[in-house]
Amino acid sequence: MFDLTDVGYVKRIVVGNNDPEKMKSEAEVVKANQLLNRCLSEAPKGKIIGQEKNFNILNIGEHQVVLQSIVYHIGFARKPMWLADE
Repeated sequence: MFDLTDVGYVKRIVVGNNDPEKMKSEAEVVKANQLLNRCLSEAPKGKIIGQEKNFNILNIGEHQVVLQSIVYHIGFARKPMWLADE
């Protein structure tokens, strides 16, 4: 059983666009998704301990653009060795 007192390391992963001045490419969003999946599936497996859901509405001329992102906080008992590369 997973308990929050077991968490010794938290990895913060942003999926989506959270900064209107630095738009992420599709490849960067896919890379963030792959990292999230790796954190949740490879040993040592992490658990989602928190989420931030963000959105910004920008007016560009006559158009409105919505930027959305979700920030996942993944808790681990210890920092995975393979995460040192990130």
